[in-house]
Amino acid sequence: MRNPDKFFDSPSHQAGFTLIELVIVLVIIGLILGAVLKGQQMVENGKIKNIINDLQGISVAYHAYHDRYQAIPGDDAQAAAHFTGGIAGDGDGMIAGLFAATDAPGIGAESNNFWQHLRLSGFLTGSGSNPANHSLNGVLGVQGAVVTYGMTGNVVCAGSIPQKIAQAVDIQLDDGDSATGTLRAGVAGASNQATVPATSTAYGAAAPADTLHTLCMKL
Repeated sequence: MRNPDKFFDSPSHQAGFTLIELVIVLVIIGLILGAVLKGQQMVENGKIKNIINDLQGISVAYHAYHDRYQAIPGDDAQAAAHFTGGIAGDGDGMIAGLFAATDAPGIGAESNNFWQHLRLSGFLTGSGSNPANHSLNGVLGVQGAVVTYGMTGNVVCAGSIPQKIAQAVDIQLDDGDSATGTLRAGVAGASNQATVPATSTAYGAAAPADTLHTLCMKL
């Protein structure tokens, strides 16, 4: 005789995640998020390092030219004698013109002579006299006949730098204050000019995180 109990189903098990499975999923999600954040941090650190290399590379070329020719690139009054097609500066030790300018080389546009002199001398690659672009595709140039964020003398400037990167570069190369030291910054205007007085509020909560800056370093 068949056992009638066999006709009754045993209690069914409900499908779902166990606590251990949930923990494993959360751990995997955490690892993925950690990897993404780490990757973003590495990308940002790379941008900071590239801007530092850009600024220091111009400084090295500037001083190497001075050592060889006993003159400031761009301001060199003997450039026509040094290079075929070289345009001379006035030799006063200051680089006239603005860093983002694209004027024809001349005594009033020594910031453009600068690129011609360094390229013709072989200290920098390329041709022509227009400013270069830095690694974040903003303008990289020089100036010196104007006061730059309170600094006198020749400077190299990088325009359109995001705030976080500008501040990090300042911390690594100088004092982290946009208004003091040998590296200073200001909020970039429409033409990336760097002739306004600097303030200590260029970085931080007073300036939105997506603000672009012009960063200038003494040569």
